[in-house]
Amino acid sequence: MDKFRKAAIKAISEVVDLSNKDIDTLIETPPDSKLGDLAFPCFSLGKFFKMSPGSIATQLRQKIKVAKTFSKIEVHGPYLNFYFSSEALAKEVAKRVKSEGRNYGSTNIGKGKKVLIEHTSINPNASPHIGRARNALIGNSLVQIYKFLNFKPEVHYYVNDIGKQIAMLVLAAGTRNPKFSELLNLYVKINKKIQKYPSKEKEVFDLLHKLESGDVRVRKRFKDIVEICIKGQSKILGQLGIKYDYFDYESKYLFNKSVNKILKRLEKSKKLLTDEDGRLYLDLHEYKLPMKNPVFVLTRSDKTSLYGLRDLAYTEYKLSSAKDNIMVLGEDQKLYYLQTKAGMDLLGLSMPDVVHYSFVLLKSGKMSTRQGKVVLLEDFMKEVYTNVKKEIKNRKRGRMSSVEAIGNSAVIYSILKTTPEKNVIFDLDRAVSFEGDTGPYLQYTHARINSLLKKKRITRTINGKLTNESEREVLKKVYNFQEVVINTYNSKKPSTVANYLMDLAKTFNSYYSQNLIISDNKELTSHRLAVCSTVKQVLNNGLSLLGIEAVSEM
Repeated sequence: MDKFRKAAIKAISEVVDLSNKDIDTLIETPPDSKLGDLAFPCFSLGKFFKMSPGSIATQLRQKIKVAKTFSKIEVHGPYLNFYFSSEALAKEVAKRVKSEGRNYGSTNIGKGKKVLIEHTSINPNASPHIGRARNALIGNSLVQIYKFLNFKPEVHYYVNDIGKQIAMLVLAAGTRNPKFSELLNLYVKINKKIQKYPSKEKEVFDLLHKLESGDVRVRKRFKDIVEICIKGQSKILGQLGIKYDYFDYESKYLFNKSVNKILKRLEKSKKLLTDEDGRLYLDLHEYKLPMKNPVFVLTRSDKTSLYGLRDLAYTEYKLSSAKDNIMVLGEDQKLYYLQTKAGMDLLGLSMPDVVHYSFVLLKSGKMSTRQGKVVLLEDFMKEVYTNVKKEIKNRKRGRMSSVEAIGNSAVIYSILKTTPEKNVIFDLDRAVSFEGDTGPYLQYTHARINSLLKKKRITRTINGKLTNESEREVLKKVYNFQEVVINTYNSKKPSTVANYLMDLAKTFNSYYSQNLIISDNKELTSHRLAVCSTVKQVLNNGLSLLGIEAVSEM
């Protein structure tokens, strides 16, 4: 906890009968700096003081002592607002950024704690499209944030290696092992063939039945096709810095009989029933799910398992592996998540925390792998890199060796800046621009500061006397970084960090345009370069939380 928060808590605790922990929970950052730097809301004190929150704030202000840490304390409606002393702010930020460096903004809240984060987990039946990349990018950012907060994140990819989609590919491929680049066309063709000749679907289910019955040849064909896809997907996603610790194969929970054990345990709930087609399902009426017939079908009529049953077994495995669990799912999976959650409840177990995300849209609408109506991530990234090269040539600025890093930032930032529950409509020309609300703009700001620091190699020291309000605004943004990280951890929305970094970059560039950084005044130059250095460090730390490389030159 920083000195300002400690001072505010101490001041409030001397006049209010609340614990330091309760006060800390209530203190917040005002949305406008004109309303102070920290604010204490008095709504919850009404039951003690028997008066309006505004009157309570006024009374507290009369009793509270102003520490040297603050320039003033004012009442704004029902809030008690604390304004940092500019000198104290400058010294605190300079001291902490210099001493903590790459750890600035971090805390030890995750020390010794393991967290299992499952993300991506797309069907291994084709090259991923740009829409699917949103899952992986959100998941990867959460991994970086948890790592930064000293958790021990373990990254899992759940491989649906025995589903209908894989069976369709096995049927389409025949006896040969196709190239990864061929899988999407094979999948689209077999899907169209099944639509035209419905009897063809029986061959798909025959393969699934043989698989579950232990047919060695069929198992090998499934394994071969899946491995081709997993290697291809990993290579493409790895280009964006996304890595996995474990690939968890769905077949494991079928072949080790975990699904059979799950069914036996569900029988005890009296909610496992058989429908008129012979399928086993869970009656979930008591869970009031948003569906006309609240059931969860677990098997086909021939009693071969469906994805949901195997997912219950996998979820139990995840919970046994780590107390803290997170999964990233598309918004189209919300109902399925609730069905699975109900199933886990019948087993007497909880569900992992979930981050639902919306779609990355084409101008023509949502993408569909089944229809072949997609923009493949691999092709998309090639186009991004081509556009970055054009941008560098047109501006005569930047190095071609940074093309991949800049292109990655364009995609990552454009997707992560939008809160997960909202759609992303990707504008390629805008995304690769070095100006405006883009990843390259953040990288350019970092590179600009790096260039300044290289240009004048002198001892950089913030002297404690801020020269103007723009300087104070910059350092206040730097000071807020830790709170932003904690808020992102609590909300599990990387957009919080992304938008903060953009705000910081714009605030800094405004400061840069208003002030001469390097001048004949050595002391002033030292001071302003130190201010720049703190911003560079926070940009570096923040970009890493998004999975973006902070390039040194552009």
